[in-house]
Amino acid sequence: MGGLFDISTKENKIKSLEEQINEPNFWNDIDKANQVNQELSFLKKEISTYQNLSKKINDDEEIIALLEIEFSSEILEEIEQDLNKLQEDISNLEINTLLSGEYDNSACYLEIHPGAGGTESCDWASMLLRMYERFCDKNDFKYEIMEEQAGEEAGLKSVTLHIKGAYAYGYLKCERGVHRLVRISPFDSNKRRHTSFASVSVVPEIDQSINIDIKEEDIRIDTYCASGHGGQGVNTTPSAVRITHFPSKIVVTCQNERSQLQNKEQAMKVLKSKLFSLEQEKKEQEIAKLKGITSGIDFGSQIRSYVLEPYKMVKDNRSGYETSEADKVLDGDVKPFIESILKLK
Repeated sequence: MGGLFDISTKENKIKSLEEQINEPNFWNDIDKANQVNQELSFLKKEISTYQNLSKKINDDEEIIALLEIEFSSEILEEIEQDLNKLQEDISNLEINTLLSGEYDNSACYLEIHPGAGGTESCDWASMLLRMYERFCDKNDFKYEIMEEQAGEEAGLKSVTLHIKGAYAYGYLKCERGVHRLVRISPFDSNKRRHTSFASVSVVPEIDQSINIDIKEEDIRIDTYCASGHGGQGVNTTPSAVRITHFPSKIVVTCQNERSQLQNKEQAMKVLKSKLFSLEQEKKEQEIAKLKGITSGIDFGSQIRSYVLEPYKMVKDNRSGYETSEADKVLDGDVKPFIESILKLK
């Protein structure tokens, strides 16, 4: 377990970060200081988890050795429960070892857009939003809605979440792609079965010290009245901001802050993260092409099916993981699917 977890490297990293914190000019750059503190907190938590698991294993080994000398059914029952919990904790630790990508420990921006299908797909987008909100609540991720556009009759035309927490991007990057829903439509008076699609996009929140060149002539900034978030000024002042980047055709909107300036700053952060992620994807595609690899797991591909009629099943098309407990999945129980993808990779 020690070799997999690389405990010594993490301890050396903690020492290095603590040295940075003790430097006299450390707090001159607040953003960088917060990032260092966050990374230090994550590393200390990981070390503590490892040490606690190691201690539990040693303690349980000693108790088992004592049981061989003097048997007790009560102690045996306790040790069985403890071992089951230990197995679960070690499994979670194993997942953390798979989250070793450069930006896996970053916050992220998650966007949901309905596909063709009008009201059906807009409603499916709102169901996905609820699923990810529940997922965040269950896994101690903090989130805020940066932008939300309601559908004409029901559901959502688009929504962007800013999600923070340990390995937020590492987990949620597995959700990138097209999600398919099959159900009896609540909007069809003939109660026919409909298939709806919605796409999910996830990009990491990058360190703003990374140089992303955005020329003024390449963007257009529009302002408008927010439609749902932003405080008392909603619908009365043009505080919401939309930035269009012409070369990449990326459009970013933000309306959750109270002031236009704050929304502009947030929108620029998202734009930089998207442009950086786009460049990374291009490099990965070039490397894959050189290796002769073609991947079906990219944005625009169908990654998961949620079937509610004529039977209930959710199946991931990449890992093959499936469950008949579709209601639990839609209520935020997405982690088993994410873990199946991490283990597959």
